[in-house]
Amino acid sequence: MRILILHNRYQIGGGEDVTMQTEKALLEANGHTIALLEVNNDNITSSLEKFKAAVSAIYSLSSKQLVLAEIARFQPDVVHIHNFFPLLSPSVHYACQEVGIPVVQTLHNYRLFCLNSYFFREGKVCEDCLGKSFPWPGIYHGCYRDSKTAASVVATMQFVHRFLQTWENNVDQYITITEFARNKFIQANLPPSKLTVKPNFIYPDPGEGHGKGKYALFVGRLSPEKGIKTLIKAWEKLDTQIPLKIVGDGPLADQVKQAANKLSQVEYLGRRSTQEVHSLMGEAMFLVFPSEWYETFGLVAIEAFAKGTPVLAANIGAIAEVVDPGRTGFYFRPGDADDLIAKVESILANPGKLTHMRREARAEFEAKYTAQRNYQMLMDIYNRVVNCKR
Repeated sequence: MRILILHNRYQIGGGEDVTMQTEKALLEANGHTIALLEVNNDNITSSLEKFKAAVSAIYSLSSKQLVLAEIARFQPDVVHIHNFFPLLSPSVHYACQEVGIPVVQTLHNYRLFCLNSYFFREGKVCEDCLGKSFPWPGIYHGCYRDSKTAASVVATMQFVHRFLQTWENNVDQYITITEFARNKFIQANLPPSKLTVKPNFIYPDPGEGHGKGKYALFVGRLSPEKGIKTLIKAWEKLDTQIPLKIVGDGPLADQVKQAANKLSQVEYLGRRSTQEVHSLMGEAMFLVFPSEWYETFGLVAIEAFAKGTPVLAANIGAIAEVVDPGRTGFYFRPGDADDLIAKVESILANPGKLTHMRREARAEFEAKYTAQRNYQMLMDIYNRVVNCKR
């Protein structure tokens, strides 16, 4: 099968980028011919380029022509869109419709119905725009780039394409990563018949670790919605001295560095390679996943499972589907540092339970998140849309 992947990269090394690259590698390893058409937000630097990007986010004629040219050159059986915002724009959906190529789109976030794509504002979950024909609250609060002007552009994109029914008519099948995310998109009025759940996966298998490092680990973007403030607050108050290693980068990196300088049990490691992250995961006692927004999945959780490492997760959003409390990890109340402390102390008081959970975490990975299982699910989706189009 010939598959054209469209991707507007906005965060190198982010979950969406990693998922796309991993999926591409898996398809190529199974003999499929892949073309990747990718644009990069890093190229938006000058004020003029920012203005052009804002206008093109609603509908870009140049992106449509670019995709039509690539389709004519490559002759794909299916087009898989991972992200179109802002440079590619929804015009790429119309390019595919114009030439009769089936479209699969992975919904990595909530951009179609939330201006900042997170359903998160001012430190808490926000659904003020969910179900509204025009997202006025998001403009009022400047939910995109803290700017009412920028938010107005995204709101216009959402409104125009809801009115045109682009999302209903120009995508043959959506991929959601969890049932939780699927239900949110149904609430937002996407057709249930076009929403298929296919989780993320790890490829290649990094192999099981040993869990002998006697430390806790956080891996992720250092931003408010990821719960990093709650995590640091918990370690400031935690009586039991268990080291916490923090891997990642983001807008709160300076606060994390300050905490690491202040607290002897906190170590900030910055960005690390995938191999280094997997090694750290394999030796960690447990991974902490303190996210406070509706994660669509939680890739680092299944990376931890692959290494046999249990996950201590905030009980919110899609991660509640991924972690089986008492078997592959534990939950704590999102944003509640005291509850996080209580769960950490409970884990440390029962090392035998932790050993059992390591086996179960690895078993969960082998049952649900291997590359082969994911490949079969992905090909089922591709074959379905291709056959329907024919």
